[in-house]
Amino acid sequence: MDDSLKTKDELLAEVQGLRKALRQNSADLDQFTYVASHDLRAPLRGISNLSQWLEEDLGPQVGPGARKQLELLRGRVQRMEAMLDGLLEYSRAGRVRQTPEPVEVGRLLHDVMARLAPGPSARLETGPGMPVLVTERAALEQVFLHLLSNALKHAGREDVRIRVEVEATSAVHHFSVADDGQGIAPRYHEKIWSPFQTLVSRDKVEGAGMGLSVVKKLVEGRGGQAWVQSAEGTGTTFHFTWPGSEERLA
Repeated sequence: MDDSLKTKDELLAEVQGLRKALRQNSADLDQFTYVASHDLRAPLRGISNLSQWLEEDLGPQVGPGARKQLELLRGRVQRMEAMLDGLLEYSRAGRVRQTPEPVEVGRLLHDVMARLAPGPSARLETGPGMPVLVTERAALEQVFLHLLSNALKHAGREDVRIRVEVEATSAVHHFSVADDGQGIAPRYHEKIWSPFQTLVSRDKVEGAGMGLSVVKKLVEGRGGQAWVQSAEGTGTTFHFTWPGSEERLA
């Protein structure tokens, strides 16, 4: 039958069928991600344990070169486990929702920074007007956790300065997270949001390359936008918009 001749009820039923299929495909993909990540952990843990036992059993027979290779092997296993963790986090980011609650954003930022435990010379500054938002705490916390962690890891030095500011509009809050680190060349501004992408070798900066893709998925899943402003040698500013009604403290 020609589409133009379909009744309203037939078109509605078709749309509902497509939505159901999409939800099922999404659920199947989430289940596959969980099972694959879970099943891969056991052999990875076994490889790490076997290398440790081998090193202990051979004792002094393991020369410096072989010991270094065994340590490298265990480091690669830990990296793979971190990538699996990132994959699971990315999978959950689009489907797990929490009940909105009052969140003091200024306090949340300092709690996240303390959790990251940077060196004593790293500084976090917050601009004026940090709101109390009625929003999903865990999701907003994840966004700031990845953005602050990213700034600390890629600054290229210990005394990085990070400044978070906010601008409220009628519908959303526009947050910016700026650092005075090495900056990102414009040609990489799109690439950095893709899963498993890193601009620096993982031998130099440890990470799964999932943080910014999780940020983008969390933000866009709540109707917001995320983008970056940066150039080499000028620092980096990540921007994102976030919904949530503002609550006044008594």
